[in-house]
Amino acid sequence: MTDSITEPDTTPMTQRQKIEALVGLLLGMFVAFLSSTVVSIALPQIIKDLHGTTDQYTWVVTATLLASTATTPIWGKFSDLMSKKLLVQISLSVFTLGSILAGMSQSAGALIGFRALQGIGLGGLQALVIIVIASMFSPRERGRYQGPIAAVMSIATVGGPLLGGVITDTSWLGWRWTFYVCVPLAIIALVVIQRTLNVPTIRKANVSIDYLGATLIAGGVIVLLIWVTLAGKSFPWASGESYLLAALGVVLLVLAVLAEAKLLNPFLPGFLKVNDPIIPLHLFRDRTTTLATLASIAVGVALFGSAVFLGQYFQLGRGYSPTVSGLLTLPMVGGSLIFSTISGALITKFGRWKNFLIAGAALMTVGFALLSTVTGHTNMWLIALYLFVLGTGMGMVMQNLVLPVQNAVPAENLGVATSTVTFFRSLGGAAGVSVLGAVLSTHVADLTISGLTALGHSLVGSLGIQGAKEAVESCGTMLKAGIAGNLSPDCAAVQQTAFGDGVPTIFLIAAVMGALALVAILFIKEVQLKTLTPLEEQQRAAEAMAGLEPEESPEVVAAQGRGEPTS
Repeated sequence: MTDSITEPDTTPMTQRQKIEALVGLLLGMFVAFLSSTVVSIALPQIIKDLHGTTDQYTWVVTATLLASTATTPIWGKFSDLMSKKLLVQISLSVFTLGSILAGMSQSAGALIGFRALQGIGLGGLQALVIIVIASMFSPRERGRYQGPIAAVMSIATVGGPLLGGVITDTSWLGWRWTFYVCVPLAIIALVVIQRTLNVPTIRKANVSIDYLGATLIAGGVIVLLIWVTLAGKSFPWASGESYLLAALGVVLLVLAVLAEAKLLNPFLPGFLKVNDPIIPLHLFRDRTTTLATLASIAVGVALFGSAVFLGQYFQLGRGYSPTVSGLLTLPMVGGSLIFSTISGALITKFGRWKNFLIAGAALMTVGFALLSTVTGHTNMWLIALYLFVLGTGMGMVMQNLVLPVQNAVPAENLGVATSTVTFFRSLGGAAGVSVLGAVLSTHVADLTISGLTALGHSLVGSLGIQGAKEAVESCGTMLKAGIAGNLSPDCAAVQQTAFGDGVPTIFLIAAVMGALALVAILFIKEVQLKTLTPLEEQQRAAEAMAGLEPEESPEVVAAQGRGEPTS
């Protein structure tokens, strides 16, 4: 660690300062997650008022997703090069600016651009909050803070749509306040972080910014996400446009790998040569990082992909309102909150994590498998039980999956390693939403055709063959156009049945992804969590190199007193 340096103007934070800073960081995280959920319920009204199209409706969501996913590893790398506190403040400021401008938008196109700006700030918040928490607390300590993190995510996930509905339906507020509502919270978070956060920057000396790697990684990810978002909707999967986008994305990512491996350096001018990669490939020589990354991709596909369609099941498959649909997810949220808190506390107590991750992945898989058996008529109490099982697994695996990686990497690579796991989880989620959406669309279309055919047979007796044919054709036209409000009762029943029986197919695919995550976790070698913060770890290494006897931390002394291993 001789090539690492620590900013000289920092002093260690007290436990009280750490807790105060944690409050500011969690408020920033809450703002980030709330911004994604509070807008969703208002989107139909937003697009209507701005005279947008159906494609623009999709891009209002996709723009933020693309920007946040593509920039996550870049923010993570910067956190290993410069002040983490400054980066958190910059990301919060970018997000706040994007929110204000989005609320002032006068056209759908402008809104999409400002949502992308929001996404850049959001990508920083997603990565940096976890990185800063990892810098303040040792790997073993972090477990006890998984509960508050899960609580923030859960409240934002459930509360966002409810708050968005109230704001949109309140005449003197309107949909623009779904963007403005996050601004005061972001400003409060900025003030708290400025006054309390004092995390040292542990970085390598003589570093340079990897502009080429950042450009290629962001470009490749954005192109591939655009491909999976548009394919099957704007153009067929098997089409020239589809092949071109897929090939371009793959080429950019292959070039990114070559650049990060420094194989392109001999062919590049000096300012583009890669000396300090955005994602150092040597991280993947460590089995823990590689397997945790694979598990994160699978978890991202399963959780983020299926969460979107859970709302469709309740609304389109069972006929509940958006507000009630949000409330129906409370068993899942409750299970996640309770068991993330319990598992985190036990991980801190025993310093062991693998059994909790295995149990979490297994329960997540079982929960999805159970949900794959539901239909449009399954008892809601039974569905609530299935969701609680799923939430229990989510709580045990979602946040804790990054712990083994943070425990395995040296202090100067903490940021990039953490953001890499976060990045691949987000990438899996983004791809999952699009791919699973395409699967659902095809399956629901097949079920709708079957339903319309059966509907025609049932109408023949009363309307005659020609009347039944006309009724079914009209029904099919309205279903295709999405004019749900004008559907006849028979036609509406076809649509509801199609979604009620079609969405569970998505949960079956999610169960398979959960099983893949479980297999990856099983092969991760468990190493007891460290009891030193990154700064203490660096100081211990410096003392060892100087030939001094390192001073034991209170946690290590206590562990030795209990006869527990400390490494």
